[in-house]
Amino acid sequence: MANSPKQVAFSVLDLAPILAGATPTDTFRHSLHLAQQVEKLGYTRYWLSEHHNMASVASSSPVVLIGYIAGGTTTLRVGSGGIMLPNHAPLVVAEQMGTLASLYPGRIDLGLGRAPGSDQRTAQAIRGSRMGGAQDFPREIQQLQTYFSAANSTAAVRAIPGEGLDIPIYILGSSTDSAYLAAALGLPYAFASHFAPGQLLPALEIYRQNFRPSATLAQPYVIACVNVIAADTDARAAYLSTSLQQFMQSVVTGRPAPLQPPVESMRPLWVPGGQQAVQQMLAYSFIGSQATIEQELQEFIAQTQVDELMATSNIFDQEARVYSYQVLAEALRALAQQPAAEMAAH
Repeated sequence: MANSPKQVAFSVLDLAPILAGATPTDTFRHSLHLAQQVEKLGYTRYWLSEHHNMASVASSSPVVLIGYIAGGTTTLRVGSGGIMLPNHAPLVVAEQMGTLASLYPGRIDLGLGRAPGSDQRTAQAIRGSRMGGAQDFPREIQQLQTYFSAANSTAAVRAIPGEGLDIPIYILGSSTDSAYLAAALGLPYAFASHFAPGQLLPALEIYRQNFRPSATLAQPYVIACVNVIAADTDARAAYLSTSLQQFMQSVVTGRPAPLQPPVESMRPLWVPGGQQAVQQMLAYSFIGSQATIEQELQEFIAQTQVDELMATSNIFDQEARVYSYQVLAEALRALAQQPAAEMAAH
């Protein structure tokens, strides 16, 4: 039984992709529809990312989208995956998230990252004179925690709403730096293995070995974000995945473009070095039928011992995208039942 997978929660990271020939309005409508469907499927949380100056991504304002998604659902936790804290004043973040948590109590998560979520020129436009923000990340997280604390009620500067509210903070990362920080602060850790797979295992080891229990978390809690494209057959999933491959190639070549329809073959579309770069970035991608992703996820969960799997699915067709999350939920439920079935068999 040592190799049986642990039972994991399952969640969604929505990059809010803009489809070729569509608009951000269409993207947001699809996001709400997806959130409503995954809520029925038993998903734990639905996170929205922060990206700027990208023709392919509509989530430049996750706080606004969190309110939109939370308002259209009833039980799903909704949050940021993440808010790029150096882009914002901690007090403003505390007030915004405090407003959301007041409107939707017990349902709001605050995932925080230190990257700009954009190119350097755009970061300059966002941050102005605050370009040293990434170095201030640990201090600004602690500032946020102070603003959320009831003990801050006697301070000269207060977050209202926000003060005294239970808004869980998660540290996001794609490198080992974030692992040390999440461990030192005793906060849950979400790793972006959907595009930065290389440092996942070392980062998890660092986080667990250095974790210091905090008032909010007694033991390490790990979320791994992965790409999932599931369908009835491996061939169908492979076909759908060509949209993701085109999207990632546009990112690595510095020319982000709207999410393209799937194609029968990527061969004529690869630029020199593109296929190798994309395959490296998509190392933790689970593409196939339920049986295929079940087997591959079993190995992944056993290897990483993650507490929660967060799936992002850049699929062009909305119906196929929703169905992919349905297949994933069925696969993870089957895995959760597997140890009991094995024990009963013996």
